[in-house]
Amino acid sequence: MPVDTARALAAAPRTTEISWTPEDVQLYHLGIGAGVPATDPRELRYTLESRLHVLPSFATVAGGGAPGVIAALSMPGVDVDLASVLHGAQSLRVHRPLPVRATATRTDRITAVHDKGKAAVLVLRSDAADADGPLWTAEAQVYVRGEGGWGGDRGPSAAVPEERGAPDRTVERPLREDQALLYRLTGDLNPLHADPEFARRAGFDRPVLHGLCTYGTTLKAVVDTLLDGDVTRVRSWTARFAGVTYPGETLRIRMWRGNSAVRVAVGAVERGDAPVLAGATAEFT
Repeated sequence: MPVDTARALAAAPRTTEISWTPEDVQLYHLGIGAGVPATDPRELRYTLESRLHVLPSFATVAGGGAPGVIAALSMPGVDVDLASVLHGAQSLRVHRPLPVRATATRTDRITAVHDKGKAAVLVLRSDAADADGPLWTAEAQVYVRGEGGWGGDRGPSAAVPEERGAPDRTVERPLREDQALLYRLTGDLNPLHADPEFARRAGFDRPVLHGLCTYGTTLKAVVDTLLDGDVTRVRSWTARFAGVTYPGETLRIRMWRGNSAVRVAVGAVERGDAPVLAGATAEFT
């Protein structure tokens, strides 16, 4: 089996030095749709270096590239076709506000491999810290189609209970036709998001948007709509990728606010609110 469970779990953690600059942060923010309208003071917090704040989901690309899928596929014991891989879920816990410029170390390790029957699910944990201490802990679930069925632990259920009652807020966020081409400049060069031939080989009629782009766009909408634009209030952000988003579509983002958390569901407007993110929760102070 191309996923060698025992080897993947026994492998030593991999530590990488990463760094980023204000320009990297600005590019990420533009990649998830910030900067519209360009002169809006609320948007300038994401795009102008003199007042720059870092949306916590920047952690998923900090240092260049998305640690979730790409890092998982490069770990010992994993040798699979990229066309068979999907990003299933992503969680992020920030330990303090992210600096606009930093050098840090990121440690990656596979903590679980689940047998879902028709797929294997790799769980990759990433911890980052700089000289001042821990920055974030992230966990990516990576689905590898066709690699299940060996009789391993199925892991937790991915079922998500449906939200009840009307959402407290609903917003729509249009995506650019070239959104994936812009977002991939943050470092995730998976051809699934740009190459039509590769997308067809993976089972899609055209390139799809990075799940982590939708993930970041949605968190920004939550921060801007319910947290007064204050990125430092976010403590964690978790979501399951329930379906794909295509560049040029419009995201309908529904939010249910509690005392310390916002539950979120996201659908694609042009496809009858087809689910895109489910089971999403942002914890805040």
